Amino acid sequence: MNFAPFPLYRTRRMRSCPEVRQMIRETELSVRDFIYPLFVCEGEQVKREVKSMPGVFQYSLDMLDSELCELESLGIAAVLLFGLPSHKDECGSQAYDENGIVQRAVRQIRADHPKLFVITDVCMCEYTSHGHCGKLTPSGDVDNDATLQWLAAEALSHAQAGANMVAPSDMMDGHVAAIRQALDQGGFSNVGIMSYSTKYASGFYGPFRDAADSAPAHGDRRSYQMDPANREEGVRMAEIDIAQGADMVMVKPALAYLDVLRDVRERLHFPTVAYNVSGEYSMVKAAAQNGWIDEKRVVLELLLSIKRAGACMIITYHAKEAARWLSEVDHG
Repeated sequence: MNFAPFPLYRTRRMRSCPEVRQMIRETELSVRDFIYPLFVCEGEQVKREVKSMPGVFQYSLDMLDSELCELESLGIAAVLLFGLPSHKDECGSQAYDENGIVQRAVRQIRADHPKLFVITDVCMCEYTSHGHCGKLTPSGDVDNDATLQWLAAEALSHAQAGANMVAPSDMMDGHVAAIRQALDQGGFSNVGIMSYSTKYASGFYGPFRDAADSAPAHGDRRSYQMDPANREEGVRMAEIDIAQGADMVMVKPALAYLDVLRDVRERLHFPTVAYNVSGEYSMVKAAAQNGWIDEKRVVLELLLSIKRAGACMIITYHAKEAARWLSEVDHG
């Protein structure tokens, strides 16, 4: 049988051995890419595993130090804090209380681990008795403009406690501008804003609501989080937040929205974060525990895909394990 002549360029030559594959690799995943989410709660001697998120825990402040030491030893330089208050009310008062759980956690981390970059989630859902992300109108809708005052107060209280950056996740119109104004007027112009600008109303958030105790008591969040069908709107949302003063923008979830992540990064040329969310994490964990996948290989491949799509930083619950696996590769 006669075959057509091979081309002069044989692509397999560049895949023939690990050394040449490394030399031409287009995307590199590093521990420096990771932001690790932490859940802090009231109480003492609490290290409570989240049932739907194996390997993820809620920590009381007295149990936090060993976790932070481990993160630093792995080279993870940034954490994203979520708080579980002991008390919830209609106005989410613990969110902006100077002695709230997140505010105390920030002060403790900044004192004991000053090299860690501390980012705080700014939202009301963990703190309100109804579980929605802001103040409710009599009809049960979230009052966008009234909520901005709460968010600004929460962000300012985090900055006063020592946060390096605040991350509004509420999806209220005008939230970045309100927070930027509050920070600047409060003397915190150096505190950055990482906006959850492109946050979809997703089914992948279920395990997080277990971890943060933030499920809405009624209804859902589709009136303020984005429609999963909309791609162009995702870019517009990021553009709006940049114009209001965001220092970084985010696409959330990551894996189901890699096309949007790529659009935001390529079209806006702005620091873009991706959130590898709880449901994405838990599906991998469940499959690995059942022996259906090679967890190490799949996790590193998924994180690499997020980086390849354009993420500057990746918020991920896989961060500690991925850091260890990447270290094995580096020293192997």
